[in-house]
Amino acid sequence: MSSQSTVRSQQQNNHLLVTGTVLFYLVAALAMVMANKWVLQTTSAPLFFLFAQLVIAVILFLASHAAGIVQVPLYIDGQLVKGLAPMIGLNVVGLSFSNYTLKYVDASFYQVARGLVLPFTVATSYVFLYTRPSLRILFSCSIVTLGFFVGVFLDSIPISLLGIGFGVTSSAITAVHSVVIKKSLDVVNGSAMNLSWYTNLLSAVVMIPLIALAGEVPAITNLFFGPEDIIPSPGELSALSTFVWGSLITGAIGFLMSLASLLSIKVTSPITHMISSAVRGVAASLLAVWLFGDVISNGRASSIATILGGSIYYTWVKHVESQTPKSGERDGSKYERVPLEDVEAGKATSQKPE
Repeated sequence: MSSQSTVRSQQQNNHLLVTGTVLFYLVAALAMVMANKWVLQTTSAPLFFLFAQLVIAVILFLASHAAGIVQVPLYIDGQLVKGLAPMIGLNVVGLSFSNYTLKYVDASFYQVARGLVLPFTVATSYVFLYTRPSLRILFSCSIVTLGFFVGVFLDSIPISLLGIGFGVTSSAITAVHSVVIKKSLDVVNGSAMNLSWYTNLLSAVVMIPLIALAGEVPAITNLFFGPEDIIPSPGELSALSTFVWGSLITGAIGFLMSLASLLSIKVTSPITHMISSAVRGVAASLLAVWLFGDVISNGRASSIATILGGSIYYTWVKHVESQTPKSGERDGSKYERVPLEDVEAGKATSQKPE
């Protein structure tokens, strides 16, 4: 009886851990998108906003290290920088383009603008990892691609072509990033925490010259020292206050997501990840309507539903295919669970060649 009680207790704890992990990423991802949009619609310095987020995350890493909560390496050498350079470059460009996407499109359209992450990831895995997709995988990618074009061409609401361009480019970069992640982990001896630490630190350093090259210095000067272009209504925050609070919120959330990634390893399945992603997509659209007054047309709703449907079907196909070892793979290898942020970033297909 005692052993059965122990098993039940462990199962209950596992369920609670899974539920807590999924809920955290769901809320955190929603908060990140909404807070980013809140700031980006009031600032002309999106790259400086990204830099502020990275700096806050670095400060929180150092504070946690000093408090003994986490342990991160406090050294940098040429070999390390060289090994992480591809990932840092992709991370900076990908995050920058993602911010530009959110700046130029509605929050409710953001998921559509970045809707090609899955097809790009499958294509990248085929080109670089020689992972040949099945017909069902290709069919799921076709559904997602169809959903993207429905949103772009059949949406009755005017949309920014520049925002769509940034979204497509950031999706492609995310897909390539999924290939680079494995080699980058090897550089830091497989530590996801160390990789997150170095990524935030080195990305912040790289952002400094990019901010100047993008011509954001006048906008930054005006943000801190210039007059208010629009006088806020009573109860509303100024542009500077919005920027500061948005940076603090998103920087802290990004740091917490880095810590939580340790808990999520081998805890939740990709099926759970994708379902939570679908819920997040719908919730993000509804929140955008409530917070920013976005309008969801029939075309936009159809696009979001088609992209989510294709993504869920893809995840189900991958799950089914993983249960049936292919020829040459009947050596007892099991389905490898991955963290939520890996699936969100398109890394699920790059764990190992099939």
